[in-house]
Amino acid sequence: MRASFVVKAMLAAWFCGVAAAAAAAGPPALRAEQLGLVVNDDEPESVAIAEAYRIAHNVPAANIAHVRIAGRPQRLNVGAFDKLKKEIDAQLPATVRGVLMVWTAPYAVECNSITSAYTNGFDADQCRTPCGPGKPTSFFDAPAKAASTRLSMLLPIEPQVQARQVIERGTKRFFSYPKASAYYLTTSDVPRSSRARFFPPSGVVKQRELTIKNMHADVLEGERDIMIYQTGLVRVPKLDTLQFLPGALADHLTSTGGDLLGNAQMSSLQWLEAGATASYGTVSEPCNYWQKFPQSSVLLKQYLSGWTALEAYWSSVAWPAQGVFIGDPLAAPYAR
Repeated sequence: MRASFVVKAMLAAWFCGVAAAAAAAGPPALRAEQLGLVVNDDEPESVAIAEAYRIAHNVPAANIAHVRIAGRPQRLNVGAFDKLKKEIDAQLPATVRGVLMVWTAPYAVECNSITSAYTNGFDADQCRTPCGPGKPTSFFDAPAKAASTRLSMLLPIEPQVQARQVIERGTKRFFSYPKASAYYLTTSDVPRSSRARFFPPSGVVKQRELTIKNMHADVLEGERDIMIYQTGLVRVPKLDTLQFLPGALADHLTSTGGDLLGNAQMSSLQWLEAGATASYGTVSEPCNYWQKFPQSSVLLKQYLSGWTALEAYWSSVAWPAQGVFIGDPLAAPYAR
């Protein structure tokens, strides 16, 4: 009886915290006029999708940086990346707070992700010990701090129809909150369930019409109301049976989900193919430190508070050097 009372008290405190964060007034979330687009002029698809994104989100034409990356390399060396970053920064206005690279590859800088290398700087120490601890970021669980930093994301462009669907989902705004669910699966893959301790408890966040479902299962099948889906497996089955709502976030804890064009494990691209609007994966072997992956309670709290997918995802990863963020950065289904 006493243990049950303690559990109930803990659950009540957690939901009160989410409600308070969702209701609290804070700095405004990233706006379209603060987003920079980076276009690879060597890829016609990059040019076309960047223009589609600019129009859909009303991003100012002055916020576009043009670069040339020949041959679509999956990884850049640090010298090539440094040159690329200088080209990008020289073209973007000082008012830009977020950067969206519009291409599928490159997505890595040696063992770092390209998004982390751009935002935090290249972490050579992590490449000396990829399976070792990472460096903490100052904006973990602090999206307001991240607001003064140029956070970055990658919008994969292949196939074009899928990229356009991601953009369409990211521009969706609701007149009232959708009835949605957040699914958290603790799987039989124990090493890849290392962050399950941070899965929020099952229950309802009434202020956001969101039901949290904390489950012990390997498979989610047939659900039609997904706003968040987080799990831990090498490959996630039954994605073709699911329906994701516009703005949905989804990711799986595994070693190389961020190796977008690799096939050793399930690529994070498959989340976008299944209907998610943003995702995350690591580009090199990180081992299963939970700090290298989105911390579920933080991600949920920040997203329900109205931050964009870019800000919520970035603030949920404590050691982001190896992780690439992909999708539509301006998706914000709970923004008001």
